[in-house]
Amino acid sequence: MVKVNAPRTPTRPKQASREETGDHGSDLSAKEGEVVEERANLRALAVYEVIRREGVEELRRPVASLWWSGIAAGLTIGFSIVGEGLLHTHLPDAGWREVVESLGYSIGFLIVILGRYQLFTETTITAVLPVLSEPSWRGVGALLRMWVVVLVANLVGTALFGAALASGLFLPAEIGEGIFAISRHLAELTPQDAFLRGILGGWLVATVVWLLPSAEQARFGVILILTSLISALELSHVISGSVEMFTLLFAGEVGAGQAAAILLPLLAGNIVGGSALVALLAYGQVREEMTEPDGDQPSLKDDTAPESLRGPA
Repeated sequence: MVKVNAPRTPTRPKQASREETGDHGSDLSAKEGEVVEERANLRALAVYEVIRREGVEELRRPVASLWWSGIAAGLTIGFSIVGEGLLHTHLPDAGWREVVESLGYSIGFLIVILGRYQLFTETTITAVLPVLSEPSWRGVGALLRMWVVVLVANLVGTALFGAALASGLFLPAEIGEGIFAISRHLAELTPQDAFLRGILGGWLVATVVWLLPSAEQARFGVILILTSLISALELSHVISGSVEMFTLLFAGEVGAGQAAAILLPLLAGNIVGGSALVALLAYGQVREEMTEPDGDQPSLKDDTAPESLRGPA
């Protein structure tokens, strides 16, 4: 008996379901659905996790790596003062000059943040989040170790840059005058003013860190706008501010005591603004959504961490 096959009915290619495309209200392609799903998933918890993982990796870095990266950041942030001084020199003496010259203040931050150098005020949020999510003496020790190494390295870099500016050998005299004019403005602050303005300055830098994971192609703009606000609002930042104070110190315009009376409250304000406010608020808004990190996620409890991070939990 000969079996006759029935003619085949042409089949349509299978279309992705709405669940697969992430589309519940319009006809999207699978690729478009993936894009929508990816963007929709980048909620506060996802941003938190990106920064937390970055913080874990930073806490694990060897001291030598932190040190040289911190030196590079301290040297590079000096270009914020140079950029601001350059615009101060060449812009007319008008009411809007201070707002426009603040854009020059962003130059050093753009290089440091996009270049992935270790800047102390950045670590006030990235290094704090892993410790908040996994509290332990080991984590606190790692955090303090990182803070001390990065802060000292940053200040060594800013001292070298300040000495170079004070020498007058590297830049035209008129630009040097603009730099000194801006630096003298910081030296006029009282310790109380330095502390209070440092809180908002630290808040803005930590906000930059919080926004970068979701900024994508807008990273340049986020850094430019928020860091220029530090200057435009006459707020303060301890690392860039130390460039200004070291410049005046090496030029003989201020003493070591006066410089310390400004930089120490400024440091405390940046820590409060970056850690106590932004980091705690960031942690608080996702705390109830968090789960214990699984084995595929970097964790301070990982036994492969450097010896300096090990110890009783």
